Amino acid sequence: MRQQRIDKVQVSLRARGLDAMLITEPHNRRYLSGYTPADHGIQESSGVLLIPKKGRPWLLTDSRFELQAKEEAQGFTVELYRKGLTVLLKTLLPKLAVRRLAFESHYFLHSAVGRLEKMLGKSIELTPLIGLVEGMRAVKSEKEIQLIKQSVLRNEQVFQQVHGTVAPGMSEIDIALALERVMRQQGAERPSFDTIVAFGSNAAKPHAVPSNRVLKKDELVLIDMGLVLEGYCSDMTRTFFCGEPDRMFLDRLRTVRKAQLAAVKVIRAGAVSRDVDQAARQVITDAGYGRCFGHGLGHGVGLAVHETPSLSARNRKQLKAGMIVTIEPGIYFPGWGGIRLENMAVVREDGCELLNEDTTGLDL
Repeated sequence: MRQQRIDKVQVSLRARGLDAMLITEPHNRRYLSGYTPADHGIQESSGVLLIPKKGRPWLLTDSRFELQAKEEAQGFTVELYRKGLTVLLKTLLPKLAVRRLAFESHYFLHSAVGRLEKMLGKSIELTPLIGLVEGMRAVKSEKEIQLIKQSVLRNEQVFQQVHGTVAPGMSEIDIALALERVMRQQGAERPSFDTIVAFGSNAAKPHAVPSNRVLKKDELVLIDMGLVLEGYCSDMTRTFFCGEPDRMFLDRLRTVRKAQLAAVKVIRAGAVSRDVDQAARQVITDAGYGRCFGHGLGHGVGLAVHETPSLSARNRKQLKAGMIVTIEPGIYFPGWGGIRLENMAVVREDGCELLNEDTTGLDL
């Protein structure tokens, strides 16, 4: 599988007249090589892939990761940079007859490009390239789909375990910590993003940060959570009521659920992303809440929790079989709160395969 991915990159490089490419984005690096270390930030890399247009690829790293690189990056030549990446590239690129070198301009720092240009001089042309590997990652293999299914299942199990303990007197932080603790106990590598727990009016913020706010009886709770299992992410949102839900909450919850189901009906290979978004948005608009749904309907999930494709009004591209997307309509009311429901689905030729169980308990 890795060799097939490398082959695709090399075919693309030759088609563009490029001699090699530097892969610096961590998820792309893992996707192509199997090399798992994370970067602590864009200024601190655990390694760089150098993919020539033909032949064996290279993994360039430092002594901290030598053993792990040799264990994980099968099929790669591992080379250590002892005086920095740019010094090594100055020696290595001429040996590989590289004259046009592509780099991931969305992740390779401008300052790093400047240092590299200064070091290499005019003998090597640096060419920015965006989205090559991300486009490959968008369509998942069946093995990847199975791994993501396991991540989704584990995420749901964690939610169910903690959901049964939610009670008045707990803080948003208490619940977020409980969720992330159980994730670890259940074998997750880590959360796939910072867990969102929001009570009442705090849920009007789609990306609320858990606070010391204490849960009261008869208050809504929004939880947006995900975990990483064997490298692959899950992402799920549930909104429920602590106590006896009132009519307003139930009516708004039903609206969001109907919007989600409307989108599910139109997802299939060949569907235009913005049309899927519109199917959900129309339901919410018809209910009188159009202005309360400000974000896109969903996004791709894989090695990263947010990746191609996007389900939004701006995306005119068609979905492809094997893509995995979230379906997460939401409506938000300052001073009252918000409701979002999020499930994940695999795009198939004749529809979509939902990966989550229906835990809303709604009778529509």
